[in-house]
Amino acid sequence: MATSRLDEIDRKILAELQADGRMTNVELAKRVGISAPPCLRRVRTLEDAGYIRGYHADVDPRELGFEVQVFAMVGLQSQAEVDLSAFEERCDGWPLVRECHMLNGEVDFILKCVAPDLSTFQTFLTEELTAADNVISVKTSLVIRGAKDEPGVPFDILEERLNRTA
Repeated sequence: MATSRLDEIDRKILAELQADGRMTNVELAKRVGISAPPCLRRVRTLEDAGYIRGYHADVDPRELGFEVQVFAMVGLQSQAEVDLSAFEERCDGWPLVRECHMLNGEVDFILKCVAPDLSTFQTFLTEELTAADNVISVKTSLVIRGAKDEPGVPFDILEERLNRTA
């Protein structure tokens, strides 16, 4: 388990930053119970090791005019690694696609898409997604409302697991 390399302070740092990535290093150090210089060193180490991938603002798409959110389930004709990678690269170039996940089972990928309106999404769907190389099927579901959108991982469950194995 990758978390076995992290001590309790590292896990606290990650949990605090996940909850509020804008806090100062001084505030973070106070919350995790260490002084500011070693806290900053630990944060830099966690960043370098890939535990922290970045920092961003949680913007409200609807407030910015992106009224439509759609999940698209995509089936590919070929699942050869070169074709899977080519589709992933293609998704990276589509601004409306905000997330792309390869799945097992009936569909190969699920895409989370946003658009300002249904017309814009429909144009993307017909002219880009369904027309892409190797795409054999696309099924879409329009999001009516979101009930939960919580980024990151549940650190309380991680701590419980680590305590059971200790």
